[in-house]
Amino acid sequence: MASKEYQFKKIIPIFLLLIFMFTGVCGCATALVVGAAVGVVGGYAISKDTIEGETDVDYDNLWRAALRISRIRGTIREEDKARGLIDAEIEASRVYIRLSRLTAATTRLRVSARKYHFPNLNLAQDMFVKIMEEVK
Repeated sequence: MASKEYQFKKIIPIFLLLIFMFTGVCGCATALVVGAAVGVVGGYAISKDTIEGETDVDYDNLWRAALRISRIRGTIREEDKARGLIDAEIEASRVYIRLSRLTAATTRLRVSARKYHFPNLNLAQDMFVKIMEEVK
């Protein structure tokens, strides 16, 4: 009987660790401030691989800055200015940049990054900040 109790006590921490890891992988989006770039109303994480923020920089200037930073940091696989999409390969990660016109004076910038299908929030945050610094 003591042997079964020992095995049961040994399994409980492993089970709890698995539950903790599962909730960490599938958890809710976390709010995160990513910097004080000029013109940014706010930058925050909307998922484990995406940073998003709104700015008063016009669409064309933000598009040029996103292209410039993407070319400096890696290779652009696809770009579509009309839809506001940039697909790039940066540091062995796939980076997706999306621009959306919210109003005549406001543009939303969304940067997502994944490396080997896993979220790369650090790269997404870095790209977001670099693009916003470029349009200062």
